[in-house]
Amino acid sequence: MDIGFLISVISIVVLLLASAFFSGSETALTAASRAVMASREKEGNARAAAVNRVRAKKDRMIGALLLGNNFVNILASAIATSVLIRVFGDAGVVYATIVMTMVVLIFSEVLPKTYALHHAESLSLRVVPMVRVAILVFAPITEAVAWIVRMILKMFGIDISKVGAGSHLELLRGVIEMHSGPEEETQAQRAMLRSILDLAKVDVSDIMTHRRNVVMIDGSLSMKKIVDSVLETSHTRLPLWKDNQDDIIGIIHVKHVLRELHAAKGVFSKIQLEKILMEPRFVPDTTNLYDQLQAFRENQEHFAIVVDEYGTFMGVVTLEDILEEIVGEIDDEHDISVAGVRKMPGNVFVVDGAVTIRDLNREFEWGLPDEEYSTLAGLVIYEAQMLPQVGQSFSFHGFRFDIIKRQRNQITKIRVTPPAHLPADEQG
Repeated sequence: MDIGFLISVISIVVLLLASAFFSGSETALTAASRAVMASREKEGNARAAAVNRVRAKKDRMIGALLLGNNFVNILASAIATSVLIRVFGDAGVVYATIVMTMVVLIFSEVLPKTYALHHAESLSLRVVPMVRVAILVFAPITEAVAWIVRMILKMFGIDISKVGAGSHLELLRGVIEMHSGPEEETQAQRAMLRSILDLAKVDVSDIMTHRRNVVMIDGSLSMKKIVDSVLETSHTRLPLWKDNQDDIIGIIHVKHVLRELHAAKGVFSKIQLEKILMEPRFVPDTTNLYDQLQAFRENQEHFAIVVDEYGTFMGVVTLEDILEEIVGEIDDEHDISVAGVRKMPGNVFVVDGAVTIRDLNREFEWGLPDEEYSTLAGLVIYEAQMLPQVGQSFSFHGFRFDIIKRQRNQITKIRVTPPAHLPADEQG
């Protein structure tokens, strides 16, 4: 066998292996999980740190790997063509094209890329030292190529420097939606993770206890009546007002009342109101939940008075309200954890008009919009562009809403039929 022929065959094999390396490395480094690599870097894995540094300049990484891949593929094809021309004459060009196309496709592209896709993290850790060398070696060429590409794109009015890398939050939201597992457990986990990301988008006015539902104490009452009112309620913190309910002068904590009552040996006249009052903290109704959560932590408080831009009392918000916005209502005894929702036969729901859209979406993943309103009654009124009468039915966003009960201008009961349970002619 001719020594030159043998050297050519060995060269082709080596070049094909190099091509497989470049192809597999590109796929592994682009497919490896960012989260996994970041976690391993924090654990002290030096190669994971190298992977993150290489991927931080993705254009240089891709440029170097593509340059190396194309170079070895073209060189291997050229050598194969030269060898086959010597053997078969001019027909060797055709044979070389067919053979090298199949060999490169199978052994240098599909096979290494398939393996890399299924072992992205482990393979990226193994190849990153050699990839870093390739990037350094090809740096002058890849920089020149990148500059030429940018100039050509600018000629067509395309400036790639203005293209953002994308939102990490959107990427995280996508990962949350991809989370799979046992349906009920997965649904609850997805809801919690979504709620954490949405804290900065939700105002305290969306989750507060409205003033009409807040238990308050009149400061003009006798101390005995104040103490009795505190002990009769199930709440631990109560606003105290004077003259009118917008004039809140303090917050009474049950623990403080009991402590002073004990110190006074049960004599109400000895209890001083100022000793059991805490200073109220007022927050605008436009404060988002993330900021309010941070404020509660910094001030070591659990309770705040919500006011509008004119200082009018709107309601109260607690630390528990925000935590429940993340984890959902804590309920061990009922199938439906959203207060004001009753599940009927046929997967139909009877819902109080004051139930928030956010709670319904979290519990049932209905996906109803809540940009222009916060409650179910608000949705119906907004979409219907009218104040509905009892007995009227509406279809919005694939759902049917039947008005069951109304008190004056308030819709208090609505029957909701989700899309999957509507008759075929009503499904959107």
